[in-house]
Amino acid sequence: MKLVVQRALNSKVEVDGKLIGKINKGFVVLCGITHTDTEKEADVLARKLCNLRVFEDEEGKMNLSIKDVCGELLIISQFTLYADSMSSGNRPSFINAAKPEKAKPLYDYFIKKCEEFGIHVEKGIFGADMKVSILNDGPVTIILEK
Repeated sequence: MKLVVQRALNSKVEVDGKLIGKINKGFVVLCGITHTDTEKEADVLARKLCNLRVFEDEEGKMNLSIKDVCGELLIISQFTLYADSMSSGNRPSFINAAKPEKAKPLYDYFIKKCEEFGIHVEKGIFGADMKVSILNDGPVTIILEK
């Protein structure tokens, strides 16, 4: 499981011109799932994400978690995080991404685990063509992988 975490001042996701999810201060999380991922990986990464200290404290140091700043999460499924673009040619292979029948339940489980930390979670629509707008803060981008 791989997460690309972007600290954001605000963000939204639209599908077919319709607003699906919107957050203010928090994280936009692009979530990729591979064949070997299980609930164990989702548990570990949910805990890491919800305790990740990259928000500034009163001294300007990145020392606060999303919980500390009452931030929100926008979690977007993104199978392209498991693209293999180095093997051959210029067209990436997505063979390392889990099939939707495995990935969607694990994506939903990951969202549920994040909510259990008391964080408000918005999400995209799994498998949809989404338009994501992000006002990056910093920018701060962290990759978490398990």
